Amino acid sequence: MQHDEIIWQVINQGHCSYKAKTQQQTFCRNPYNVTGLCNRSSCPLANSRYATIREIDGVLYLYMKSIERAHAPRDLWERIKLPKNYAKALELIDKHMVHWPKFLVHKNKQRLTKMTQYLIRRRRLALRIQPKLVTVPTKLEKREKAREAKAEVAAKLDRAIEKELLERLKAGTYGDIPNVPWRNYERVLDMEAEKGELQDEAEEEDEEDPEVEYVEDYEGEDEDDLEDFDQLAEEEYEDEEEYEEEEEAERRRLNMTSAKRGLTSASKRGALGADDLEDEPQKKPKRRKAHVEVEYEEEREQPSLAQLAF
Repeated sequence: MQHDEIIWQVINQGHCSYKAKTQQQTFCRNPYNVTGLCNRSSCPLANSRYATIREIDGVLYLYMKSIERAHAPRDLWERIKLPKNYAKALELIDKHMVHWPKFLVHKNKQRLTKMTQYLIRRRRLALRIQPKLVTVPTKLEKREKAREAKAEVAAKLDRAIEKELLERLKAGTYGDIPNVPWRNYERVLDMEAEKGELQDEAEEEDEEDPEVEYVEDYEGEDEDDLEDFDQLAEEEYEDEEEYEEEEEAERRRLNMTSAKRGLTSASKRGALGADDLEDEPQKKPKRRKAHVEVEYEEEREQPSLAQLAF
């Protein structure tokens, strides 16, 4: 009824829908293939006794096919669920494949190892937060941008109209209209009242008394200031005496020069022209500096009680 060699010759030399040829090797796309290669020992169609491992929703199953169930294609494969523990899964494979060919037992164990590793990696990747790449068509993106721009313009226009109507209603332009939406009007009034309350609170906070701070006293600072003040006063006295002496000498010189000018003015006017006369530069008197008076307080001894009695 089923001859494995004839099936393999037809598949190998003729056409097979699961065959995928490349330049180096030929692969098999059959989900029950244990190795993924297209050869005589790995072909699930050309072997009456076959076993493989498949993964369904994160669970591993051992699939086994025997010649005794070939007459019933619905019950051709026997499925056994493998535990998540790798060691226990290996023991279960050895238990159900005791008298099977060593090639199939070895390949099934290799497939179990590989699938267990990629399931562990998939669980680890699921715990990480990774960005999801979503493709957006260019036409759809342009359309959405145009709609957003139109919606923004319409929203601005609606807000401007609403603001203007509320201002007119507040000013009493329309008078007493019975079908006016008073909710919007009351909402605007509430917003203005809240703004007024916030301003009042800010003003009250500003009017509160300032905080009082206490600082420590620096010893010796006042004494230094008094010493500098005494030194400045002495310098002022010396400058004042020098200034008075210079002022007196300047007055005497000016008197002498004025007398000489009166005698020689007539002779100079006759000999020289009016344009050649040049006035001698007069020296400006120095500005008098501020006079500082310093008063010193003398400590007096307080009279005793006996002196007060007399």
